[in-house]
Formats: sequence, structure tokens, C-alpha cells
Amino acid sequence: MKKDIHPNYREVVFKDNASGTLFLTRSTVDTKETVEFEGKTYPLFQVEVSSASHPFYTGKQQLVDTTGRVERFRKRYNIKSN
Repeated sequence: MKKDIHPNYREVVFKDNASGTLFLTRSTVDTKETVEFEGKTYPLFQVEVSSASHPFYTGKQQLVDTTGRVERFRKRYNIKSN
């Protein structure tokens, strides 16, 4: 193996800033911060959105329909709304 060409692949904690959830996984991402997680110190990388806070995965997704497109679609294809 050649020296100094491989990325630093190690365990990293990802923090979802929206929900505060922490995830431990392996990554090559560069970090400057560290965090105590499950009794050990790991590099910390902060993300804005993850599956813990994304509306699609949390079930809190709302359909915004300002022009009535959904209602026209339902009417056209005879689909009853819930």
C-alpha cells in the first residue's frame, strides 16, 4: 500500500441539528469538533437534516397546494380525498 493516499476512514458521530439526534457510523468526513458518545470520544459532524428530522421520514410531511392542483387531479381521476 502506498503511504498517505488513503482517506481517514474512522467512526464519526453525526448530529442532526434540527432534532438533536446523534448517529454513530464510519466516515471519511473531516471534522474539527469532538463529542462524548456512549462513554467514548468521537469526531463530531453536524448536519442540518437527517432521517430523524426530515418530514418524509417522520410522517409530518404536509402537502402545500396553493393553486389547487391536487384537487384538480383528484377530480379528473375521480379520486376521493381522505
